[in-house]
Amino acid sequence: MTEIQAARGEELRCRGWRQEAILRMLENNLENAEVPEDLIVYGGTGKAARDWDCYHAIVRELKRLDDDETLLVQSGKPVGVFRTHENSPRVLIANANLVPRWSTWEDFYELENLGLTMYGQMTAGSWCYIGTQGIIQGTYETFAALARKHFDGTLNGRFVLSGGLGGMGGAQPLAITMNGGAALVIECDEQRIDRRIRAGFCQEKTDDLDEALDLVTTAADAGEGVSVALLGNCADVHPELVERDIVPDVVTDQTSAHDALHGYVPAGFYGDNLDEALELRENDPEEYIRRARESMAAHCRAMLDLQDAGAVVFDYGNNLRGQAQDAGVDDAFDYPGFVLAYIRPMFCEGRGPFRWLALTGDEEDILKTDRLVMDMFPDNETLVNWTKLAEEHLPWEGLPARVCWLGYGERDRFALAINEMVRSGDIGPIAITRDHLDAGSVASPNRETEGMRDGSDAIADWPLLNALLNCAAGADSISIHNGGGVGIGLSTHAGMVVVCDGSHETDERIRRVFTTDPGSGVVRHADAGYERAVEFARQHGIHIPMEQQ
Repeated sequence: MTEIQAARGEELRCRGWRQEAILRMLENNLENAEVPEDLIVYGGTGKAARDWDCYHAIVRELKRLDDDETLLVQSGKPVGVFRTHENSPRVLIANANLVPRWSTWEDFYELENLGLTMYGQMTAGSWCYIGTQGIIQGTYETFAALARKHFDGTLNGRFVLSGGLGGMGGAQPLAITMNGGAALVIECDEQRIDRRIRAGFCQEKTDDLDEALDLVTTAADAGEGVSVALLGNCADVHPELVERDIVPDVVTDQTSAHDALHGYVPAGFYGDNLDEALELRENDPEEYIRRARESMAAHCRAMLDLQDAGAVVFDYGNNLRGQAQDAGVDDAFDYPGFVLAYIRPMFCEGRGPFRWLALTGDEEDILKTDRLVMDMFPDNETLVNWTKLAEEHLPWEGLPARVCWLGYGERDRFALAINEMVRSGDIGPIAITRDHLDAGSVASPNRETEGMRDGSDAIADWPLLNALLNCAAGADSISIHNGGGVGIGLSTHAGMVVVCDGSHETDERIRRVFTTDPGSGVVRHADAGYERAVEFARQHGIHIPMEQQ
């Protein structure tokens, strides 16, 4: 299979930049993919297309799609093209959405084996993945918020333990060191460790626990940031730390625990014998799942024990707690999820992960927009500090890209300024997107909507309304998915893309979409009774009918 890379330069293969941008984003997903030969981008089995025939058909249709046509993609397969109008989305995507009664892993696997669906994760199946850099800013924000809440604003001198160095977890080591901490991250696949080290996201690796602990604790005692990857298995290492009475300052996890079959690796398997786990998965999937869930239970119990011993413990959204609870750990949810613990106040202001890609591949385009965002929001100290750190530490992955957290009233202003730079010829076309993890685009009771004030954790109307509203507003690509980072049946979420081609028509799309998209998040949290969201909506003139009787 030919290696896929995103096209660079100004030459169009499609009939307009809106279609070309979406094609390049699809290619960029595979340029950054964890297992590109299988179309797997990240997160266990998160795919960009159902199979290679579907991928090539998608590419073909994007190349000949007119400016008033819309391509429909059903779980990675292009199924129709319809004439709509120029302000309609060019692509509409739905991935892994099952009727609720059948929204289980067992039914999904059966349908997947029949070739009828695929797991889109979040940004894999919506073609918005930008490599590990896509999650690192949110990871940085989370650890920064944790540091402000527990450690006087810095992780300097703190030992942070986690697991998983895949497409999402790979951001953890650098995010921790950027906050001043000493990171120890457990990973069972040495190739993933080596990939993160080559990319600059992690500094050291070892297969010896004592050596790893020495490196991390020495750095923490000296107040220095360091990141160490330990080749091992969390279900083995964490219980051993408990047995040794070694208590990190902070414990979390980003293994692919949402998927017991294709994501999590059972205890005892790592490094040289990892192939044996893969053989077990292939030959006896039921036994593999049993061992994986048993191991997740041990992993979670160790985290609970470390919390009891004084560590700050939080879930980073991979459904380890849910899997462990199903495996008999009744108190699995005794430590909080990261949104509930650190992020929700930002969601009340429509604040979330705003991303943009330089479609021509010119790194200078991103550096120019870095200067723009710092000039536009100089009083946002976190944003300015982040941007400077990103320029210093982050490698380019695929098409140059950046991410920062912007809120309602900020996204539209910044996007308009970007489009003006494109119009003036100062930079090339830019695609703007975001993580599906955002203020109004997800319902996930074990993650983003855990512990909602009004008990509306499982109400999935909100992400569907977000997608419908962005469709009405004229986003260029819109997607709705089931599962995300927590698993089939446990999350409904939506994504979007707007392409800055410099046109005045795009200005109008920007004004609509970057008001509706974060605005739906403010409305969602105001409806749930969060005073900050209610106040914010009033201050910014967001019309909420039941608040204005």
